Amino acid sequence: MEPLNILYEDNHMIVVEKIVNIPSQSDKTGDMDMLSLVKQYIKQTYHKPGNVYVGLVHRLDRPVGGVMVFAKTSKAASRLSNQVREKTFQKKYLAVVDGKFEQETGVLEDYLYKDERNNISKVVTAEKKGAKYAKLAYEVVGYKPDKDLSLVKVDLYTGRHHQIRLQLANCGHSIFGDQKYGKRGKGKQIALWAYELQLEHPVSKATLKFRVFPKENGTWNWNFRALGIF
Repeated sequence: MEPLNILYEDNHMIVVEKIVNIPSQSDKTGDMDMLSLVKQYIKQTYHKPGNVYVGLVHRLDRPVGGVMVFAKTSKAASRLSNQVREKTFQKKYLAVVDGKFEQETGVLEDYLYKDERNNISKVVTAEKKGAKYAKLAYEVVGYKPDKDLSLVKVDLYTGRHHQIRLQLANCGHSIFGDQKYGKRGKGKQIALWAYELQLEHPVSKATLKFRVFPKENGTWNWNFRALGIF
């Protein structure tokens, strides 16, 4: 297991780079998860006896890497969770997707329904019982004609189950390596990454922004700096 990459830490919260293919919290697989890793880090670093409190504020899909914040107190957890609910908690993603977009910027709005039994979501009509409104904005920042792949930035306005993966696939630009909704890259790592997180500090109220990028190799072999993403 690779060591935690800690982007920020104080007495109230800790921001880390989520490792790909590790669940955000414990699941039925019993595999190591990010919440447990953060607890272990705090326990060992500060020699804390007994159980360590770490609050899960938000989640990233298991195969997705990027910026993730955890609360170190229940008060911080409550305040950060309120930001998520009030949509002041801003997350931005990078994705490598199939094809060339006709429009380099756009907004996708759909209604999604989560199929709990099969752990997938579907695009449905607004009238379907259980349907939830989903909205994201995208901006194309690069295109490789030899591979017919585009690099896009995604601003997430709502946090629905598999939202980015499904909405991009539904508009004809599935994420490369997506095993559930993708058309290409089966057996490859999904090319979706949470590169930026902006939030209000739960105590000081200062606006904080954190960024982390995937290693520039394989599917992620794009020059982020040259593309103006840094």
